[in-house]
Parts: sequence; C-alpha cells; structure tokens
Amino acid sequence: MKLDQLRRSDVRRCAEIEEILFPGDDPWSAHAFHSELDQGHHYLAARSDDGTQLLGYAGLAVVGRRGDYESSVHTIGVVPEAQGQGIGKALLRALLERADELKAPVFLEVRTDNATAVGLYEQHGFQKLGVRKRYYQPSGADAFTMARPAQAPARDEVAG
Repeated sequence: MKLDQLRRSDVRRCAEIEEILFPGDDPWSAHAFHSELDQGHHYLAARSDDGTQLLGYAGLAVVGRRGDYESSVHTIGVVPEAQGQGIGKALLRALLERADELKAPVFLEVRTDNATAVGLYEQHGFQKLGVRKRYYQPSGADAFTMARPAQAPARDEVAG
C-alpha cells in the first residue's frame, strides 16, 4: 500500500466507496469530493502497491491564518475488503502529520456506534468533547465530537 494525493480521476471511485460504506446515511457524492478538492483541502489516497486500486481516502480541512490554524478530519474511508490492514491508521497518521506541520488542533465527528474508529482516534490523542444527537442523516445516528490538541511536528521535537 502506498499513499499519495487524491486525484480528480479518483473521485468517482470515492463516491462508489461511500455508497458501500454508508448506505444508511447520506454518502458523499462525486460533487462533494470535487468541491473539497476545489477548496484546496488536503486529500490523500491509499493505493495498492501497483497503484491500480484505490483502497481508501482521507481528507483534512484547514482554516485560519498562519499561527492560528484549526483543522478538521472530513472523511476517512477504506474499502471493506482492505479494512483491518492498517490503511485507515496510515491515512489518519498522514493527516495528523499535516496538522502537526501547521501546529493546528484537529477536530472530527464519528458515529457513536463505530467503536473501531473511536478507538483509533483515542489511540491518536483524540478526546471526546460531546455528542451531536441525530447528526448522521437519514439514519439519525449520533456522533461524538472529538478533538486532538495542536502538536509540534516530530522534526521540531528531534531538532529541539
């Protein structure tokens, strides 16, 4: 598996994966992914070693000014047949590296019934802030809001 930038040519497949992963809610459309890319958000793709298959994707939005950035994980998705292989973890870590470069805190929402994702986020320093009732539609599933404080990039700590 290798990570690189999400390409516009990946968008249709991302929307297909969304349909598979989130059938009871409002999966992102190709238009939504194009909009995220148009806004310049940081999107990554996880690809098979030979680069022929899109195994997953992840996106981080960054807002604010230099020295006062905030970031938000907008999505992480991994095809069902590749789940449990560390792809989601690798995507999350890459997003967090970008946030750390900017010394930005990271926020996200995650379904309260997605114990695997909640555990992954907690392992990476996220804490639950609260619950958004009926956040996911049309299922009405609740979401935890979670945050990870801003952290200095690893290279600063080594150089420090």
